[in-house]
Amino acid sequence: MRRIAALLRPNYAQKISLLAALPLVVAVAAIAILVAYQARSVAEREIRGLEERLIEAKKAELRNYVTQARNAFFFIYGPAAPNDARSKERVLQMLAAMVYGEEGFFFVYDYDGTNLVSPRQTERINRNWSGLADSEGTPIVDEYIRIARTGAGWHTHLWPKPSTGEDARMVAYVSGLQDWQWAVGTGVFIDDVLATVSAARAEVEARVRRTFLYIGAIALAALMLVYFSGMFLNLRERRLADAKLKKLTQRVLDAQEEERGRVARELHDGISQILVGVRYALDIARRKLERGDDGARAPLDKGIDSLGEAISEVRRISRDLRPGVLDDLGLGPAIRALAEEFAQRTGIAVDFSTVVFRNRLDPEAKIALYRIAQEALTNIERHADATRVAVDLRGHKRGATLRISDNGRGFPADRSARSAGIGLRNMQERVEQLDGRLRIQTPAENGSGTLIEVTVPLSHLLPPEPDQNTAPPAGRAKMRAAE
Repeated sequence: MRRIAALLRPNYAQKISLLAALPLVVAVAAIAILVAYQARSVAEREIRGLEERLIEAKKAELRNYVTQARNAFFFIYGPAAPNDARSKERVLQMLAAMVYGEEGFFFVYDYDGTNLVSPRQTERINRNWSGLADSEGTPIVDEYIRIARTGAGWHTHLWPKPSTGEDARMVAYVSGLQDWQWAVGTGVFIDDVLATVSAARAEVEARVRRTFLYIGAIALAALMLVYFSGMFLNLRERRLADAKLKKLTQRVLDAQEEERGRVARELHDGISQILVGVRYALDIARRKLERGDDGARAPLDKGIDSLGEAISEVRRISRDLRPGVLDDLGLGPAIRALAEEFAQRTGIAVDFSTVVFRNRLDPEAKIALYRIAQEALTNIERHADATRVAVDLRGHKRGATLRISDNGRGFPADRSARSAGIGLRNMQERVEQLDGRLRIQTPAENGSGTLIEVTVPLSHLLPPEPDQNTAPPAGRAKMRAAE
């Protein structure tokens, strides 16, 4: 009883302690509430950003699918007449065979609303679906036709999944074939995106609640210890994060400067010199015209030819910055196109050989091997004085190997990739990022020139898709080309 009475009647020192602790308790409680609010706000912004990024990735995937489909049948659709029934039937067969993943397919509606292609829901074919709306009242087919008439666009609505028959949210990309009055498109279900976002929100709420309870418990148990410990950890983590951010920023800046330097060299060594030649040719032509000389045609023709070279050089630089064929068709066709363009531009004979991979390379390995091949051919063109180049790409039980050899003059054998120029250093860095191996041999195995061999480990080869063996012939041919 005396102890309880003492607690109810604190002395002066206890009053001072309580008075000093009370503001701290209030401050900690306020901080806990503020942290919870800020955590919810920041997490909600991050979740919304995540949702937008995931949906944009889905849209980019859809746009690529439609672009590839249009490229596949454009040679039929382009020269065909509006009433060419045979061409229409061929295109419909191609689109009906283009199924991908577990749910993906292409659909075609004419502008009257009749379904022409629906490979996963064949009961819809040859029926008019004008006025069709989902359970939320969103028009579907009429909106497809409206978008197709204007060119191309997106539409989000509910649609029964072919695998389950249950309605799910779908994002569709529709493009119009105006000559045939067709609305061609494909869609992807985003229920996985919505489930991911919902799970993230639930996890955020759980974390906020746990954080609030932890802060309250720790504040009651040891307010001062938590305060100083929190300050110490916060400062330490901030320093580490700042150091990592600075390092990452410097790497990004170095990569940007290196790429800018390469483009600048391309412009200076190629386009700049060509344009200088054009200027001199036009200046000579102008002087001859002022003198009334009939020989002005020759320098004008030379200037026009040089402008054509400049245009070709600009197109080459643009293509080198990001090869579209690599994304559309895969590594093998991309390197084949690179070798053919190299042979046509330089007059150097190129022997290209490849073996279809049983597995598929991941995106990092594909772009790295393509860039290495690009850099190697550029070095051959500028420095090797070669007349023949051999390019070989193949997969094996240890991974994948790219070999590029020429019959040129090579370079001193004691020069390593580290001590050589920027091109060879870039090759070495790309291979190291893949945990691969780069071998440079000069003279090559044929006794002259240089051999560059890049080996990518098996960890960068992805297994084939589960439904690869059951895909239709057109689909299997497309997947083999993409490898």
